[in-house]
Amino acid sequence: MNDNYEPIIYTLTDQEGTKHQFELLDSMEIDNQTYYAVIPYYEGTEEVFNEYAELVVLKSVYEGNEELWATIDDDVEYERIGNIFLEKLNGLFE
Repeated sequence: MNDNYEPIIYTLTDQEGTKHQFELLDSMEIDNQTYYAVIPYYEGTEEVFNEYAELVVLKSVYEGNEELWATIDDDVEYERIGNIFLEKLNGLFE
């Protein structure tokens, strides 16, 4: 195990204004669109093992010059991109 690992943490705000922390696992560009794979971030390892870490896939959208990470509303797009991330991440963590 790499003792020097430092997670990349983002604090994202949902539509209700609630802040959540996520650890970035990967990002990729597909068809000129940037996508991000993140999981909820917990500082204590006990919390990690007590919670089910669900992979969240978001895409980059712009409002003016500001980049926002948004949920993917299209089910076909979500499944396609999610499967690409799962395949790639499974290969990395096996």
